Amino acid sequence: MAKIINLVLMLSLLLVAASEAQFLANEILKPPVTLKCESVYGVKSGDTCFTIAQTFSLPTEFFDSINPNLNCAALFVGQWVCLNGTLS
Repeated sequence: MAKIINLVLMLSLLLVAASEAQFLANEILKPPVTLKCESVYGVKSGDTCFTIAQTFSLPTEFFDSINPNLNCAALFVGQWVCLNGTLS
């Protein structure tokens, strides 16, 4: 009886390990997310990320998602920010 229980436990462990390996393989092999920016805006004096998003009626979460590398604490005049785009 103990051998059967050990066998069931080992098979269960193998199934869990196999499903975990498949999950990790899918995550590692997934292509990187790319951004296609469809319109841009040149930062002007006094602009902040919040005021730009507000001016163009963009939810801040969307603005942040299409400008993933933007440092809102260090905006500079003439910097291009994305106003509309898609992630793929």
